[in-house]
Amino acid sequence: MKVKFFAHYREYTGAKEIDIKNCKTIGELLKKLSEIYGEKLSKEFFDGESLSSRVIVLVNGRNIVHLQNLNTPLNDDDEISLFPVVAGGL
Repeated sequence: MKVKFFAHYREYTGAKEIDIKNCKTIGELLKKLSEIYGEKLSKEFFDGESLSSRVIVLVNGRNIVHLQNLNTPLNDDDEISLFPVVAGGL
């Protein structure tokens, strides 16, 4: 599957996108990415065992909060996009 990183996640990973295999759920994928890229990224993805409010995760353009959250199943041909939540305004 293709994993795309946006904003400062690209700095944490040194990549815009990577290919990764053998992850059956979003939770498994995020744990694998945390193992590869370290604690800084892990803190962006998780609050304890729950999905952090600092990350937006899309699977084929659909937000996982509208799917099965961390239990959202994955296939090898899926595209996952990871965005940090950004606050802004005046």
